[in-house]
Formats: sequence, C-alpha cells, structure tokens
Amino acid sequence: MSLGAKQGMSEDQGNKRFVFPRWTNYLLPLLVIGAVGGAAYTPVLVTYGLSARTLNQNYAPKQPVPYSHALHVGELGIDCRYCHTTVDKAAFAAIPPTETCINCHNPGDGNGIRKNSTKLKPVYESYVTGKPIEWVKVHQLPDYAYFNHEAHVTKGVSCVSCHDRVDKMEVVYTAAPMSMSWCLDCHREPEKHLRPLDKVYDLAWKPTPMEGETIEQAQLRVGRQLKEQYGIHNVAYMTSCSTCHR
Repeated sequence: MSLGAKQGMSEDQGNKRFVFPRWTNYLLPLLVIGAVGGAAYTPVLVTYGLSARTLNQNYAPKQPVPYSHALHVGELGIDCRYCHTTVDKAAFAAIPPTETCINCHNPGDGNGIRKNSTKLKPVYESYVTGKPIEWVKVHQLPDYAYFNHEAHVTKGVSCVSCHDRVDKMEVVYTAAPMSMSWCLDCHREPEKHLRPLDKVYDLAWKPTPMEGETIEQAQLRVGRQLKEQYGIHNVAYMTSCSTCHR
C-alpha cells in the first residue's frame, strides 16, 4: 500500500465521530423531570414517612400475657403505682416483677384469682423458673431524648397526658405521637395538663368548672394556679434543647 493511501485512511478515520443513538435525546428531559419530582417528593417522604406519628402512634404489640388495664385499673381500681412502683421516684416507670402478679394470682393459694386460667400460664412458669416475663415495651423514645417520669408526675402531670385513658384499654397502645413538636406543645403551655397531686393517678379526673366556664377554661384556671404553686420553669427553660437532649 502506498504512503498516500495510508494517509487517506488515517484522515478518514480521524474525521469519523461517535454518534449517540436517537433514543438518548429523551434522557435530558427525563433527568430534569426526575430531579424536579425527587425534590418535591423527598420532603413529603421525610415529613410523613419518618414522623413519630407514622412510626409510633397506635403501636399495640402483642404481649406474652394478655393483661387488661381496663379490668385491673378501670374495674378493679388498682393504682398505677402498685405495678409501676418507681414512676414517682425515678426516670423509668418500673415493669412489675412476676411476684407482683402472684400476689393476686397465686397458684398455690386456694383464693388465687383465676389460678387455672391458661392465659396465666406464662406467669406461673416465670414464678417457678425465676425467669422474668418478657414484656414488650409499648412507648418508645429515641435514645437522644431524655424523659423523667418523676419530674412530671410529681409536678402534677397525669399519666393521661401521655398515655391517654389506659384504664379503658384492653390492649395498651401508643395513643400520642410522642414527637418533639408534641412534647414542646406541652412544655410551652403546661397549664393545660397540670392537676392537683392527689389527682395525678385518678385518670378520670376533670376540674370542676365555675359558673359560665367550660372544662377547658377551668383547666386553664386551675393549671395556671398550680404552675405558680409548683414552681414550673419558664418557657425558655422548658423549650431549651438541653432540657430534653442531654
């Protein structure tokens, strides 16, 4: 092959350009649509998909023993502190040991309540073996949020404010969203929830309205008086990040 022919082939090869297939013309509009759609969808996903309301509210796990608060608290009138012994003394409201159940449901006692019930089998097995009943925690807070039961109930905040009317629940569930905004609503206006200390565990208690008052107005009146009496911190402290994130 002559030198001229080789040079001609090299020039032809150098002039050839890669041509993208025709379908690639649609890539740019698709990328633009995807970017715009993703930008709009992401806040919706984060707001609703990862919110406490979506993740926790109405959570009602199955327990190893079908314990009815409606029966024990509502009908029999058992005080919350009989089982949750540390609720007014510590940050954590204690889960009752098996011995607490056996006080009433003693299989060796002729007066044991429903001692032959198959539902109580895990209780008796726990009592005999010494292994605790593996109750499933219902109300869960993230590790970065600090909550102290004692600080609330000893300042007039009832179980109802966070757990709703558990004395009417056959199965306990997470009634409140327990989000940060939900906590802050109470911290900004604690008077909406405060009650006399001897009424903290009376889940059905409502303030008595004065003439012309609604229940809500009566609660605000009583709550404001108790807020001053209990020495509740101001809004700046109550809504400070360090109050709950320590």
